Amino acid sequence: MDLNGSQMVVEALHKESVSVVFGYPGGAIMNVYDEIYKQNYFEHILTRHEQAAIHAADGYARASGEVGVAFVTSGPGFTNAVTGLATAYIDSVPMVVISGQVPISMIGTDAFQEIDAVGISRPCVKHNYLVKDAKDLPRILKEAFYIARSGRPGPVHVDIPKDVTAQIADFTYPDTITMKTYKPTYKGNKRQIKKVVEAIAQAQRPILYIGGGAVNSGASELVREFAEFCGIPAVETLMARGVMGDSNPLLMGMVGMHGCYSANMAMSEADLMIAFGPRFDDRVTGKLSEFAKHAKVIHVDIDPSSIGKIVDIDFPIVGDLKNVLTDMLPLAKEKIDSGKYKSWRELLKRYDEIHPLGYNDNKDNIKPQWVIEEVGKILGDDAIISTDVGQHQMWTAQFYPFSRPRQFITSGGLGTMGFGFPAALGVKKAFPNKVSINISGDGSILMNIQELMTASVSKIPVINIILNNGFLGMVRQWQTFFYDKRYASTDLSAMQPDFVKLAESFGGRGFRVETKEEFVKALKEAVKSDAVCLIDVNVDRLEDVLPMVPAGGTLYNMILEHKE
Repeated sequence: MDLNGSQMVVEALHKESVSVVFGYPGGAIMNVYDEIYKQNYFEHILTRHEQAAIHAADGYARASGEVGVAFVTSGPGFTNAVTGLATAYIDSVPMVVISGQVPISMIGTDAFQEIDAVGISRPCVKHNYLVKDAKDLPRILKEAFYIARSGRPGPVHVDIPKDVTAQIADFTYPDTITMKTYKPTYKGNKRQIKKVVEAIAQAQRPILYIGGGAVNSGASELVREFAEFCGIPAVETLMARGVMGDSNPLLMGMVGMHGCYSANMAMSEADLMIAFGPRFDDRVTGKLSEFAKHAKVIHVDIDPSSIGKIVDIDFPIVGDLKNVLTDMLPLAKEKIDSGKYKSWRELLKRYDEIHPLGYNDNKDNIKPQWVIEEVGKILGDDAIISTDVGQHQMWTAQFYPFSRPRQFITSGGLGTMGFGFPAALGVKKAFPNKVSINISGDGSILMNIQELMTASVSKIPVINIILNNGFLGMVRQWQTFFYDKRYASTDLSAMQPDFVKLAESFGGRGFRVETKEEFVKALKEAVKSDAVCLIDVNVDRLEDVLPMVPAGGTLYNMILEHKE
C-alpha cells in the first residue's frame, strides 16, 4: 500500500509491537508527530527535554528487555539527545531513536536547525541511517529494530529529512531481515566449550565474573544453576546486580572500585576466572598488570570485539551466553565435582567475615546506607530501583537486596548524572504495577528536574529519594582523599532549592525528612500516592563510599576505612 514517510514510521512501530514512545516535537519531525496524533497504536509521552526522552526510552528498555523508542527533532533537538545515546551505547541497551532532519536539498547549507546528526551519532550508536528516499524506510526501520535487539544490543539512530517524511511510496514491511555484513554468532564452539569445562574441572580456585551480558542474554537462571551445581563462588559487576540474587550464599558481592572485600580478594586470588558477559571495565580491573594475575581466563561474549580487547583470554567463546550455558551445563554435570571447591568458598567466607560490607550507624543523623537498606526492607522485590550517578549509586549497588536481573537501572559505563529520574519514568511505563524509585543526590536530581512536569501531566507516579548531603558527594570524596580537602565547586550547601515546594509547584508531593521515623512514614505515603514524589532526606554530609580502590590501583589494595 502507498503511504507517506510519516505514516510508514507509525506503521512500522505498530508492526514492531511498540506500546509506548518518548519524545519532543519540532519543525523537522512535525509531519511524523501529525501522524502520531492520528494513531491509536501506541502511547506517546512528551518529556520536557530531549535528553530525558532518550533516558526514559533507555529505562523502559533496561527494565523490560524490549526495544525503547524515542523521537526528537533536528539540530539542538538531536544534540540534546546525544548524551542519552552514548549512555545506552556503552551499556548495550536496545533502542531506536528517530530524529527529524532538514529537507535533503538543504543538507549542507547551514540551514536553520541543521546539524550533521549521523556524523555526530556515529561514535555512540550501534548503527545509524540517513534516509534519502521514502521507499527505503520500511527496510531501514526493520533493520533498525533488528540491529538494536540482536547480537550485542545497542541504540540505532534513524535520521529522516522532512521532505522524506512527506514522500509517498509503497509500504511493504519485511517479515524478516538478513544482512550480509551483520550476522551475530549465537552458538558457541562445541570443542571450545568442552575445553572450558575441562579447565574448570582442573581448577582449584575458580571464580564466576558476571557482567551485563548475562542480563542481556536472559541467561540469569542458567548462570545461577551453573554456579550452584558446580559450587563456584561468583562476583557481579554493577551492570549484573541481581543476576545471582543477594540471598545466594555463592555471591561474594559486587566487584571493582567500590566492590566488597571478599569479591575483590576472590578475583585477586582465583586461579581461573570464568567471565560471563563482562567487558573488563577499568572500574573493575584497576591496574591491569595486577588484575587476576594468577588466573587463566575464560570469556564468553556475543561480541567478538570484546574478547581480548582489554585482557588476554586463554579460553574464548563467541556466542550468546544463554545458548553457551545450555550446551555447557550437561558437560559440567558430568565432569565437575560440586564439592571440590569447599575450602575455597570457606576462605572467601572468612574474608567476608574479616571485612564485611557495612557502615557505622548512629542516632544523631541518617546514614545514606540505612536509607537504602530500609527501602529494601519495606519494598524488596516490589520495587525497581533507578539511580543517578555518584555516591548514592554505589551505596545502592552495595546495600539494596537485588533479587533478580533488570531490577537495578543505572548508567554504568558513561556515568550520566540526570539519568535516574527519566529512566524511572520509562521503568514505570514498562511495569505500572511495580514501585519505580529513583535514588538520587542533591546534585544529580537537578540535572533533569523538569521531568516533574512530565510525571505530573502523564500521571507517572515515580518516587525520587534524594540523599541530600549538600555536596557533589563522589567528587567531594575524591577531594577528601586525594586533594587535601580542597572542595573546589562541590559544596552545594550555601543554596539549595526547597525540594518540597518544588515538587508541589509541579503538581507532585514533597517530603522533608530529618529522622528515620519521618523517612519510613514518607516512603509509605509516597508508595500509596498517585502523584510524583520527592523525598528530601538530610543525610550525613561526610559519609564516604567504602571500600574504595583508588583509580589505577589494585583490587587487593583497598581503602577499607577513612582515617584522618
